[in-house]
Order: sequence, then structure tokens, then C-alpha cells
Amino acid sequence: MTDRPSCYPGPSAALLASTGSGRAPLLDVLSKPVPSGLFDSPLDTRHVLCLHEGHPVPVSYRVQGHERQGVRIHGQFCVVPAGSSTRWIVSKPARSLLLRLTPSLLRESADAMGLGSYDSNLAPSIHIRDPQVERIGWMMQAEDNDAYPGGRLFTDSLASALAARLLALQSRKTLAAVKPGRALPAWRLRHVVEYIEAHLDEDLTLAELASVAGFSLSHFKPLFKQSTGLPVHRFVLERRVERARTLLLQGGKSMSEIALEAGFSHPSHMARCMRRLLGVSPSQVVDSRLN
Repeated sequence: MTDRPSCYPGPSAALLASTGSGRAPLLDVLSKPVPSGLFDSPLDTRHVLCLHEGHPVPVSYRVQGHERQGVRIHGQFCVVPAGSSTRWIVSKPARSLLLRLTPSLLRESADAMGLGSYDSNLAPSIHIRDPQVERIGWMMQAEDNDAYPGGRLFTDSLASALAARLLALQSRKTLAAVKPGRALPAWRLRHVVEYIEAHLDEDLTLAELASVAGFSLSHFKPLFKQSTGLPVHRFVLERRVERARTLLLQGGKSMSEIALEAGFSHPSHMARCMRRLLGVSPSQVVDSRLN
């Protein structure tokens, strides 16, 4: 049997380094080779989604005492619940994108969606295809490849979206996390916005902002969006771009200093975000001040 411990190391070093805190992320990602032959997927304390990358590969698998066969194609994924394992026979070497989700987030999301505790326990699934799950996987892969320029707030948002989507697929329900029209009380929203402005240069997390608002993470996300019209990570990104623009217009600081003070991981990330949101580069902002 092929041993595959290298496919399941600890959380990505790049993701942990993005905060400097060493705290385990709600969601992390690994792109790893899968050897041919027979192996059992190692036990993990997190829920693991395996998205297939590349050419189709015929496989056999055993889950909950049942043997099945199939062909894994690009973008399909299987779900291995926390604490369980699946036995695989892979006909030729392949590659998987592994998404590992903390179970506590899934339980919290199930509660926010009005689902019972039973629904928060993922069932093993094989060869599933879902465009939303795929997009989350490829976005996480892009973040990892670029050393997480969006920071923990963006990956936390992807984690929350993935948990909600998995629960919706499993329950076959389209439940709203909160009642339509409900928003954060004005004083709570003001408190959160003031906190964001005071900590823009830090790697904010959803859990941190939810705590400031006095709500659970899964309840906070839709309440904030209802209040501002923007997802949390987009709101923070726009505030960072505005902070960078203001500092550029003031002058007296280098691009690196401004990027860090506005909460960007590096100047090139700041430039990409400014071009996307404002349609101009940092140098163009500086030129507008000088002209």
C-alpha cells in the first residue's frame, strides 16, 4: 500500500505566515500529486475536499463498505468527512487540490442556516461537480500561489462560503442565513467600521470582526452585507484602497510604506487592487497630485 503522508501536512506555511499568528486557518489548500496504486486517505481532524486536476483518471474506491468504480475528471471533487478515510485504487498518477475545512465552522454555518446538528455532519461523497465549489477551490489555489495577498479575511470569507455551499448541497435546501432585510444595528455597524479603520494595517479576520459586532461569524457576514451592500472582505478592500489613495496624495512616503500602512501585503498587490477598483495605478495617483 502506498503511504501518502506528504499529501496531508499542516496548514500552508504561506497562509500562517500571512498573519504571523500561527493560528490554524478556517480553510487551507494544498495541490499535491496522487500516486498510482492502492492507498487509504490519511485521517484528518478537518473535512477534506479533493478536487481532481488534469486529465481523466479511472479509479476504484471503497467508502462505508461499498466498492465502486468511476473516472475522475477535472473539477470533480470528493468529500472525506473529518475523522474518516476512503480507500482508493488509482490507475495512474494524478493530482488533487485538497481543501481542508474546520468542522466548527460547518457547525456554526448549519446553525445560522437553521439546520439541525445532524446536517452539520458531512456525509462522504464521490465525484461531485459544482461550479461554486470549483470556483472557491481555484481561488484558494490562486491565493496560495501568490502567498495570500488577500490575507486571512479573504480566505475566511471563502471558508464561510464553502461551508454554506456544502450544507446547501447536502441538505438540498436554499435557506437564507438570516431573515430577509435584517441588518446590523447602526451602533454596531459604526463600531465595526471604526474598528476596521483603526486596524486597516493589520491582517483582519472574519472572526475578529464578528466578535467586535457581537455576532457569530456565520450570522455576521450576511448582516454586514445587508447593512453596507458589500461583503466584508470587499468593504475592507475598498477602505484599504481609499487609505492608499489618500496617503499617495499626501506624499512623503515610499510605495512600500504606503502599502503596509494601508494593509496590503506588498506594493504590487496594492497596485493591482487600485487598478481594479479605481482604474488607475499608484503612479497615476501620484502624477495627479503633481500636475
